[in-house]
Amino acid sequence: MPHGVLVILNVVVQSQMLEKVTGALEKFPEVTDLFEVTGEYDLVAIIQTESIVEFRKLTHRVLRIEGIKGTNSMIIIHTLKKNGKMVAE
Repeated sequence: MPHGVLVILNVVVQSQMLEKVTGALEKFPEVTDLFEVTGEYDLVAIIQTESIVEFRKLTHRVLRIEGIKGTNSMIIIHTLKKNGKMVAE
């Protein structure tokens, strides 16, 4: 894994606001991947930041996006397998 903090951000979006929220999240350079999903959340974003402090700042900006009802963050602490291949320690 590259240096820094890698986060999976699950996002709940208000009805009828999905396109607006998606467009706003796409503009963040820290959002490396963005998926529309089924289930409890509407979007899943993969985020790469330099530090926890930078992620915290990004979270404040994300939560100001109109149409976001809530988020759930999971910080990746160790990568075991990536792109179909085992990751060496």
